[in-house]
Amino acid sequence: MRKIAILSDVHGNVHALQAVINDAHQAGCTDFWFLGDLFVPGPGAHDLLALLDALPITAYVRGNWEHGLLETLDGQIDQTDPSDVYESLIDDYVRQHLSADEVARLRHLPLTVTRTIEGLRFQLSHNLPTKDSGHTLSPTGDQAAFDGLVAPDVDVAVYGHVHHQLFRQSTQGQFILNPGTVGMPFPHWSRFAHDLRAQYAIVTTHGRAMPDVTFRKVAYDGEAELALAQRQHLPYVDLYAEQLRTGAVHTHDLDRLAHETQRLGYQDRLQAIVARYSAADHD
Repeated sequence: MRKIAILSDVHGNVHALQAVINDAHQAGCTDFWFLGDLFVPGPGAHDLLALLDALPITAYVRGNWEHGLLETLDGQIDQTDPSDVYESLIDDYVRQHLSADEVARLRHLPLTVTRTIEGLRFQLSHNLPTKDSGHTLSPTGDQAAFDGLVAPDVDVAVYGHVHHQLFRQSTQGQFILNPGTVGMPFPHWSRFAHDLRAQYAIVTTHGRAMPDVTFRKVAYDGEAELALAQRQHLPYVDLYAEQLRTGAVHTHDLDRLAHETQRLGYQDRLQAIVARYSAADHD
């Protein structure tokens, strides 16, 4: 028997990740898999990698926010897109808290990996095996999209990205799991918006039999997380405070992001970031 903790979508939230790791240890997990989106918009950077490195992490795939971080570092910044401006300023903050070796590690993350555990074949990706972004695999998506997720020889497909815990099957009966989000709840149903607990999943194998799946939700200290963000001078910290306290996420709210960028006077800072990464060699 193996007990695997599956984590995804930390989004910079140090205290949420620590709470999930503590809970998984208490549950007796023997393996840890991470499905991407470790950074942004929270204050975590090197400290998040250190938490993962202290675990028996046996799989780590790239998320769209790792992808976006690398695009920023490569000078691919759309100054006309308020969301890209927002991400770029926080990406620059993250880069200042990572070593060159850590950035190099991110560049080599795969989009998908497979693992065989006790005869069961698992497929891990952040979103689709060939694309780390998009909305094809939203919880209410078409069955055909989920059938396209799972390779023919896979028993269990695991993905993240959509921030909702999910269990369903392919047309052939293969398991499809989403562990939810460690650090950025994103409920579609307003009555659930108050539930800000960190989410993950535990898969317990029993040889080639159907594995058990347990969805976990773990409380953590959001005010301590906000205090960390404030001490670290995290860009857009007021938006992060709102997320931690209410569950409201503004990463794609273009009007609000444009307003905050203007209010905070980040225009000069943005130009310095554009100049820095446009002129720099790749890390």
